Amino acid sequence: MRPEVRQRPWVTFGLSMKVVVLGCGRSGAMLAIQLSSQGHQVTLIERNPEALRRLGRSYPCRVVIGNGLEDEVLVKAGIEEADAFIAVTRGDNTNIMAAQIVQKRYKVAKVGVKVADPLRADAYRKMGLYCLNASALIAGMMRDWMVDEPFKTIDLYNTIPPEMEF
Repeated sequence: MRPEVRQRPWVTFGLSMKVVVLGCGRSGAMLAIQLSSQGHQVTLIERNPEALRRLGRSYPCRVVIGNGLEDEVLVKAGIEEADAFIAVTRGDNTNIMAAQIVQKRYKVAKVGVKVADPLRADAYRKMGLYCLNASALIAGMMRDWMVDEPFKTIDLYNTIPPEMEF
């Protein structure tokens, strides 16, 4: 069952989205830069000001320094008006907790989470979170590249193989 979410009808028409990104590691910085360059309004939450160097000399987005699990920081980042929230810190627990807070408390329509553990990603996916697991994506795409098969959609890679299920 999908949780209740706030809908933003203008997003359907390709207009600018308000996006909050948690984490300014390699993935978060790249995501913030890509979304900003497409005209989306991005706010990045990061604990460590040193990590902001990944954004380049001039930040293409708004930045809030703080802990993305705290309501005060999320509100300052604009979570109450956000169309999407993406958690891409290096910690699965932080990403999952932040995603659940944003999904349940703030009813953000699109919530994405980077989860390193494929079994945990599968479990949280079943709870309604959009989880990406880099290991599954890379393994599947490298396999297809190696055997000269066309690439598939992300959702076909982003699953755990039956051999890993308990």
